Amino acid sequence: MPSYPDILLHIDGKWRPARSGKSIPVVDPATEEAIGTVAWAEVADLDEALVAAQKGFEIWRRTSSFDRGKIMRAAAALLRQRADDIAWLMTREQGKPLGQSKGEILSAADIIDWFAEEGRRAYGQIIPPRAPNVTQMTVKVPVGPVAAFTPWNFPINQVVRKLSAALTTGCSIIVKAPEETPASPAELIRCFVDAGVPDGVVNLIYGVPAQISQYLISHPVIRKMSFTGSTPVGKSLASLAGLHMKRATMELGGHAPVIVTEDADVDEAVAVMAGSKYRNAGQVCVSPTRFLVQERVADRFIDGFTAASQAIKVGNGLDAATDMGPLANERRIPAIERLIVDAVEQGGRLTTGGHRIGNRGYFFEPTVLADVPRSAAIMNDEPFGPVAIINRYSDLDEAIDEANRLPFGLAAYAFTGSQKQSDRIAAEIESGMISINHLGLALPEVPFGGIKDSGYGTEGGSEAIDAYLETRFVTRKSA
Repeated sequence: MPSYPDILLHIDGKWRPARSGKSIPVVDPATEEAIGTVAWAEVADLDEALVAAQKGFEIWRRTSSFDRGKIMRAAAALLRQRADDIAWLMTREQGKPLGQSKGEILSAADIIDWFAEEGRRAYGQIIPPRAPNVTQMTVKVPVGPVAAFTPWNFPINQVVRKLSAALTTGCSIIVKAPEETPASPAELIRCFVDAGVPDGVVNLIYGVPAQISQYLISHPVIRKMSFTGSTPVGKSLASLAGLHMKRATMELGGHAPVIVTEDADVDEAVAVMAGSKYRNAGQVCVSPTRFLVQERVADRFIDGFTAASQAIKVGNGLDAATDMGPLANERRIPAIERLIVDAVEQGGRLTTGGHRIGNRGYFFEPTVLADVPRSAAIMNDEPFGPVAIINRYSDLDEAIDEANRLPFGLAAYAFTGSQKQSDRIAAEIESGMISINHLGLALPEVPFGGIKDSGYGTEGGSEAIDAYLETRFVTRKSA
């Protein structure tokens, strides 16, 4: 396995330290040991990245979509070849089990391949004119340099969607990747560089998130921004983008409901949802969180989910036997503990878990809370951790009302044996994505995005490139 490197910035085709020489440590969440450093960009570095992105854009916009696609597919091939080594780096810095890290990387390669072809389908149109000597047409052109801001929970997956959409449409990009998990996104960028992306087209920086986002979004070189993260930060950045008339794609927080009807396959629902709940220690924006189970099968579901949670093996992600790694950082532990204590104080039942494991590494028990009142903070604030809340409902009206009660609308799930109820859930749940009787989210070819306070725009499917393109209208009268 590779050693963990000191992570550099990538600006204008060069890997280099920050101009100030500043760096900060990177910590392994399983051991709390400093395993490397990451360069810390400041204004001088940002100015160079902006100049590079403008230069790269002028080159890349004139590169054919066919040739852009070839380079992207070459990058995807390199990513697959290097998947084992990059997975080790991701697990060291983020904590998730090695198999999940490798799965994220291979999924990213599929995403690159998908977008590589979508750029060749950015069609314009011919519009029938009112006069015989007039031509009317629209063409799609790249919007310009992009600023992308990504979180630590999926260090490659959250970058690759923004990066691929930008590159396939002819945009250059500055990626502000997460300081806590910097090595894996750096290796993703390295695949594109090694595949032949021209200097300046792809730039990578790390630093103070608020300062970098404020500077880049406000700068006239940047014409589009994409952000994945919390709703409060997203609203602030969307406001800033609006102030400067910049396009924005916002993939924000959720609090995903799961409706289980009395005629559902309860055992299947438990097995599928438990695996999804504890993936990446629950640090997933689409993680199932508020389980709404019809009364007749509620006790059976609670008992089954509790047993499934207790069977999860928690440990270092490098251990092949590990099902769930540590939380990604120390601050998640007290945040989750406060939510659990509050839920129990307000009458919820703790059926398993609820505590930190040991005193070294950020490990936390898979946790189940049952019969939690709406007034509890965890019923209103996304826990973003390995905590499932299971409540009962009497009829589907009640379940749909609770599912739609919060201002979030990213992902929702349901398990039912009734086609009628399935149709109603699909029609009435207010969510950008709904998966019924299976897990069907986040494939490259399907939309990925939320509504309401969970953001706007999509980072998957055929619509994903639209936000990176402008429609130009051209009309011409012949002599």
